[in-house]
Amino acid sequence: MNYPTESALLTDLYELTMLHVYYKEGMTGHAVFELFLHKRPDNRNFLIAAGLDQALDYLENFAFTEDECQWLDDSGRFDKDFIDILKDFTFTGDVYALPEGTIFFEKEPIIRIEAPLPEAQIVETRLINLLQFQSMIASKAVRSSIAAPGKLLVDFGLRRAHGAEAGMLAARACYLAGFSGTSNVAASRLFDIPMFGTMAHSYIMAHDDERQAFLNFAKAQPDNIVLLIDTYDTESAAIKVIEVADQLQHLGLEVHAVRLDSGNISEHACEVRKILEDGGHPEIGIFASSNLDEHVLEKMSKAGVPIDGFGIGTKIIVSEDVPFLDCVYKLQEYAGTPRYKQSEGKITLPGRRQIYRRYDQKGILDYDLIGLADKQQHGEPLLIKVMEQGKRVDAREPLQEIRKRIDAQLKQLPEEFLSLHVSVESPIKISDDIKALMDADSIAQLCNTTGLS
Repeated sequence: MNYPTESALLTDLYELTMLHVYYKEGMTGHAVFELFLHKRPDNRNFLIAAGLDQALDYLENFAFTEDECQWLDDSGRFDKDFIDILKDFTFTGDVYALPEGTIFFEKEPIIRIEAPLPEAQIVETRLINLLQFQSMIASKAVRSSIAAPGKLLVDFGLRRAHGAEAGMLAARACYLAGFSGTSNVAASRLFDIPMFGTMAHSYIMAHDDERQAFLNFAKAQPDNIVLLIDTYDTESAAIKVIEVADQLQHLGLEVHAVRLDSGNISEHACEVRKILEDGGHPEIGIFASSNLDEHVLEKMSKAGVPIDGFGIGTKIIVSEDVPFLDCVYKLQEYAGTPRYKQSEGKITLPGRRQIYRRYDQKGILDYDLIGLADKQQHGEPLLIKVMEQGKRVDAREPLQEIRKRIDAQLKQLPEEFLSLHVSVESPIKISDDIKALMDADSIAQLCNTTGLS
């Protein structure tokens, strides 16, 4: 059996049981669902929307195969009439979404699905799965870009990822957020992301002589001479690199960088930098890895540690400090009537919504107004139509365009939002037309639990 990442069965059972009952009750009217963040994590001043491309692929190709329908029939949970419906089931709805790379905050819809109720319901689990994950990773990765501006940043996380798909999509999300590339070969091929790699300690250890290992690697990989120097003694290896670099110059080859992966990286970097410069090779860069995150990068950057690039793995691939986003997918409207959840501590906002972003006179974000989609407000509307009747409206967006969008939006954020340590108040306001659809107790609960106005 193939890994079922695109299977219609990649969902929770309750999606299918609700679908079954919807058809039995004849509840196939027009529905509006929105996916949004309930609460912003305390140490995330903003989030980055990512994963839309994969979500649209999923919606556009949604279908139950003959084998899947047979398996569901054999399960005995559903009647024959329902199985026959599934055989011809596709997604035919319209979709509005934040373009990938858009900065967003809590309660703001990342995507809005407008379709017959069964179609809008069945896609819930996979949409959360795709959009939550990449948005989480991009929102973590952009913090490293902020902490170490201008540095080479490479995703080294595949081996610690929670599965193959996570490793692939995380590489994409990191690249969107400003990373220079990935060590993940499959992701490089699939997403056209620049590929970076050096060598493992096992390569050095397999040789009897460290300097000979350096020479052999350089001759075999003349365009990728990055030498790992911390297998035995870092400073002694740096001296050997000087000798190797001198030999390689006679062959027309150049050592691009050395890599540090253990010990006190900052201290070693300073010592190695001095060795390289005293040895006549200031052009050789220093690349570091080993348990790095945005906080380590920020500390090194402020201290002026002479490191030119970083390989960031475990802590970013699992988003160590924020390993999930509290994303939900809720019914906003059914059969033309606004709906909202009034559960204690989990209240939602009713109606088809739009985000109107407002800027000050300098073009810096002032606040976002969440209003009804059919009542135009002042400001830049962020949700755009990306799918009509189950088909994409536009061609697939190049990753470079998404990277540019993130860079531009970061420049529009107030400076305090870029802090890695200080949490800022939410820049969200709720429009009067939404409040008019809610009862007084719900509005009070919303203000008390979220701080939104």
